[in-house]
Amino acid sequence: MRAGLAADLVVVGLGPAGASAALAAASGGLRVIGLDRRREAGLPVQCAEFVPGPLLGQASGLPEAIRQPISAMHTYLAGEAPCLTADFRGQMIDRAAFDQALVSAAVDAGAQVRFGASVKAITPEGVVLQNGEILDAPVLIGADGPRSLLGLAIGAGAQALVETRQITVPLHEPHAATDIFLSPDYRGGYAWLFPKGAVAHIGLGVEPALRHQLKGLLEALHAALVATGRVGREIMNLTGGAIPVGGLRRCTGMAQGRSILLAGDAAGLTNPVTGAGIASAVQSGRMAGEATVRLAQGHTQAVSDYALDLDDIFGVSLARAVARRTHLMAKPTADVRAQPQHLRQGWIAYPEYWAPLTIDGTRQNFSHNERALP
Repeated sequence: MRAGLAADLVVVGLGPAGASAALAAASGGLRVIGLDRRREAGLPVQCAEFVPGPLLGQASGLPEAIRQPISAMHTYLAGEAPCLTADFRGQMIDRAAFDQALVSAAVDAGAQVRFGASVKAITPEGVVLQNGEILDAPVLIGADGPRSLLGLAIGAGAQALVETRQITVPLHEPHAATDIFLSPDYRGGYAWLFPKGAVAHIGLGVEPALRHQLKGLLEALHAALVATGRVGREIMNLTGGAIPVGGLRRCTGMAQGRSILLAGDAAGLTNPVTGAGIASAVQSGRMAGEATVRLAQGHTQAVSDYALDLDDIFGVSLARAVARRTHLMAKPTADVRAQPQHLRQGWIAYPEYWAPLTIDGTRQNFSHNERALP
């Protein structure tokens, strides 16, 4: 026997994607329940907190969350002069405040939200929570991260991941650029210094097989930056997590008689090279919520249109990033480290990244418009 209809939509995950979906759907008149396994919105923070320019003006709560503007990007590659990317604009934000503002906006629009609510399974009866409660709705939105339960429910499969580790330290001099450090030691990822007022986030990502090296690599980077006088020794915060790097995946489907749409990290929208994902999370979440409203209004193609729209907006940019990352990862072997030219081909600051790419004798075609995408 099915549980009683609890809502028109259940959103699983209340980060930027899920909160944006709940906001859009509730604003469209739907009965929305949002769930999150965390105890409160935005915490703990597992994010480098940089938001590229394209997000500005897209999301409620951004002005209150801004902590510092970013105007450029500096890329460091051993043995070469730093590569300066001027007019690389964005904002460093307080991610907890940002998420909390989005959730508050969704609640103000009429959505019900529950924190400390973990989903156990999707069954014919509905969404089963760990406490045994069952919620039913004809549509579910999965904004539950790179290891999405709802993604597994529609057969989207596991995503390729990068493992990250980040510390927050005192910043000794004002800085308005994101600093990127490329090295063959950071296989599958890169390292960064992102300034945030009086502090800086220092972190790096690597392929999961090298996860055991994260602590030592980050300690070495921190020590090198301390030696230059740029940052202090004190570690004020430690965080980390997994970032999806496989690109756009199957993002819609049916499970147990319910329509499921994936958004944000669950849909594989994080850029596989840069790791940027907040902008695409907000945009895809809003789109998923709006698609649910159209579906409730009788537009039967709303779900398939959502998948097509995601591909139109993000597909080309993600396809290039996946291709470049795959090409870079194929270069090193057990005996051969990635060379500088390979690292330049794999990072957005260099012309080599944007050059035509041939894989297995086939030239890959990408649009120049992708440079404007987050």
